[in-house]
Amino acid sequence: MDVKISREQLLPVLSRVVAVVERRQTLPILGNLLFRAQDGGLTIVGTDMEIEMRSRCAADVVEEGEGTVAARKLGDICRSLVEGSEIRLKMTGARCILTAGRGRYVLGALPTQDFPVFETVSSGVMIDLEEGVLKRIFEKTAFAMAQQDVRYYLNGLLLEFDGSGVRAVATDGHRLACYVHACALAVPKSRAVILPFKTVNELRRQLSFGSTIVHIEVGERMVRFVLGDTVCSSKLVDGRYPEYGRVIPAGLSKVAVANREVLRRALSRTAILSNEKYRGLRVSFETGVLRLVAHNPEQEEAVEEMELEYSGEPTIIGFNVAYLADLLGAVDGDEVQVHFDDGNSSSLWRGVGAVDETYVVMPMRL
Repeated sequence: MDVKISREQLLPVLSRVVAVVERRQTLPILGNLLFRAQDGGLTIVGTDMEIEMRSRCAADVVEEGEGTVAARKLGDICRSLVEGSEIRLKMTGARCILTAGRGRYVLGALPTQDFPVFETVSSGVMIDLEEGVLKRIFEKTAFAMAQQDVRYYLNGLLLEFDGSGVRAVATDGHRLACYVHACALAVPKSRAVILPFKTVNELRRQLSFGSTIVHIEVGERMVRFVLGDTVCSSKLVDGRYPEYGRVIPAGLSKVAVANREVLRRALSRTAILSNEKYRGLRVSFETGVLRLVAHNPEQEEAVEEMELEYSGEPTIIGFNVAYLADLLGAVDGDEVQVHFDDGNSSSLWRGVGAVDETYVVMPMRL
């Protein structure tokens, strides 16, 4: 393999693919990227065996072929090159030679036959969504995913597809985020899949709020997202997601409305003096006033008060301040509406009039 390519062409593609490569691998080959030069272009593939990122860019192909090279080292070298550099990548045996200007770098290469071949999506359902819609779905819900829960099915995001649209749900057992995007989908029957934590975060990072169509192919064990010249393939979490509808409270008797940005800023200030381990915060709903109180083991205290549209009985609820900050960052609108009963039951949060979003937060015992 022998290709010539500009730094500005290579670097964006390289950055997208390198991101899925883990810094610590069980197999040496997983620390490498696969390069394939053919048909006037360069295809780069990276994987961790759970997710595969594949991207292609135009290049001057001197000699077609393929090879592997250390992902992080190559990425660091290319980022360090000056803008406008012309790069030449040449694979010779167990070496990859990179030349740029007056610099020459010789990197080790592993056999291409050792690079894992990712499973293809079989008997899949095809779904098309705008890039911005998919990113919004993830941004509205992904923060509530668990990360290292023994209930492995919580370490991901539930996506449900049917003819009326897409529903996304994430929960870590202490909070829940649910968002519905209504649209007409050509889906013969409803499907529900759990995307892994890493896959969701990689897509969040790479997607923009543009109008480009993302082609999604959902199989039994795999899912594939195709956006232009980039393809993200991922294994699905094999498990049964909990019946989240039973967690969403109904018929809550008390309703309060607060300015979202004012509340968000007040939370960030009081959080400074909250317990660093438990992040607990006492939230007091009183007529016309919302009071936030935080303490820590050093006997320090923070108290904030703000205006609140509320005329019910005074109610005090303990919350994890990080949970409230996360949901306020995702809520639509200038005002947030809180539904609750007492300090021992779940509360429901959403933007005023934003019926497509639902955020549930469990109380904390302080």
